[in-house]
Parts: sequence; C-alpha cells; structure tokens
Amino acid sequence: MKYDAFTGGIEPGGLRTKDEVRILVCYLLTSVQAPLSKEDLVAIVVENGLANYFEVADAVAELAGKGVIRVSGGRPQMCAAEEPARMISGQLESVLPPTVRHKALCAAIALLDRAKRERENTVEIRRTEHGYRVTCHISGGKEDLMDFSLYVPDRMQADLVKENFQRSPGTVYRMLLALMTGDRDAAAGLLEGDGR
Repeated sequence: MKYDAFTGGIEPGGLRTKDEVRILVCYLLTSVQAPLSKEDLVAIVVENGLANYFEVADAVAELAGKGVIRVSGGRPQMCAAEEPARMISGQLESVLPPTVRHKALCAAIALLDRAKRERENTVEIRRTEHGYRVTCHISGGKEDLMDFSLYVPDRMQADLVKENFQRSPGTVYRMLLALMTGDRDAAAGLLEGDGR
C-alpha cells in the first residue's frame, strides 16, 4: 500500500493514507449519530495521534465539497454524516485498524458526554468587587435539582471550580446530599473514589 498522507504527529498504528483518513471521518460521524463541530472532529483524530492535522482538515473539506458530509456555515461549523458517509462507513470501516476505530470512537463519545454534561449542568462566573462568584446548577431535567454559589478570590480558581464541577456534577450532588443529610459513610465512600 502506498502511503500518501503527511505523517507528522502520527503515532505508530495511525493512518498513513488519504483514503483511510476520509473513511475515518465518515466512520466517526456515522458512529456517533450526532453532529460534531469541525474543530472537535479534527481534535479527536489529531490529539489521539491517528492522523495529521492537515490531512484531517483536507478530508473534511473534500468530503463536504462532494456532499458526503454536511458542514454548517455557522460558528462553530458543525459536521454531520449524509447518506454517502453512512454507506462509505458501512462498506469500508473494516479498512481501518480496530484500534484506530476504538480510540476515535471512545474520544468522540467522551467529547459528546462532556458537552451534554456542560449543557445540562451550567456554571456562571461573575466578577465581584473582591473576587469572583461561581454559581453551579445541577439539572434534573425541567428544573435544577440543586444550585449553589461560592466565592473565590481570582479567575484561575473560578475556572478550576467550573472545570472540576462539570467533570462530575453527579458526584458533587451526591457528596453535598450526603453531607447535608449526615450520611458520613456515603461521603467517605465518595472521597475514596467509590462514587465515580
């Protein structure tokens, strides 16, 4: 097989042909069954060392130009599989090494899961006279299950609170509930990592 793709930044076992990169883009968009932003799609592939940045960006542009995938004109640009992408993925996904498919799909699912958590469990950061007020909302569907605010002295800490909260809002909810109801065993279990 002739390698025709740039290999800079690709880990061993990564994709080395333009066709493989195009197939991977189709496979990802078809498998997750949800639009991905162009930036996220490229990041999933590049950050996992599966293909070169320029090759992925070229593949997205070429597939969009041929109507295989749809790329929205808004910001961020969202990519979605069209019928030709589903057909390519179904017929040619076995061309991709199983480890590549697994890595890419796990990364895409983790990204979608994070986006859902962040959409459902929001954080507001507001500057005050003496620092920042961080308000976290834990969603229960139609209304918040819980919201709480805390003060931090600087923006770096506010961003850290936001990041840690959105990483595991369920754990935060269970911990606060255990503490407020006096369930020391549940709180201790969560601190030991049993609740994750």
